[in-house]
Amino acid sequence: MGFPVYDYRTDIRNVLVTSQIRSRFLRMEPGQRAQLHSHDLGHEIFLILEGRVEFEIDGETEELGPGQMCVALADQPHTVRVLGDEPITMYLSVTPHIHPTHTPRTEEGERLPHNFTPSRAYDVEPDMQKSIAELVARQIHAARLLEELTHTCAAVQQEMGTQLKTALDEDDADTAIAARKAMWEAIYPVYKAVAELGDVWNALAPRVTQ
Repeated sequence: MGFPVYDYRTDIRNVLVTSQIRSRFLRMEPGQRAQLHSHDLGHEIFLILEGRVEFEIDGETEELGPGQMCVALADQPHTVRVLGDEPITMYLSVTPHIHPTHTPRTEEGERLPHNFTPSRAYDVEPDMQKSIAELVARQIHAARLLEELTHTCAAVQQEMGTQLKTALDEDDADTAIAARKAMWEAIYPVYKAVAELGDVWNALAPRVTQ
């Protein structure tokens, strides 16, 4: 059995939602405008597939049509408005996708209270079989694991970083490559642990209001 294939003409929904990325196809109707907002952590990419829209990102406006893309970086206020009499379809992705997913903004760009959106708004069914106590325990465990791995990583970066610099100064390619490998092998589990912390947090945070 092959992997899923998604079609923007039929799959108007979130197609992948993890703590590392949320991606979806979105349809907006004529005259529709999104509320001005930002993302505390996430960069958002927009690719227009059909129709024409006006984006406002960090106070600047541009008109986009099919085949054009723009990016709203983390903490940049942005909104989109449909132009003309036809609906639009776009692909968008936000990375990372961490609750609170949106920070609403006033029309002047001032930050409003965070929006902890329910999981169902992203086409994700919350696992109600897991209790809040279990999720909190997992959150604490993930945070402590990250602390341990970060401590180890920092020690490796210091030791191997010094070794790497010396090897490069002495034109010792083999030692430099080995040091780089050791540095990466210490960084990799930290990023995996960050993803695990985000996954647990995304399961816990929306449950507070559900």
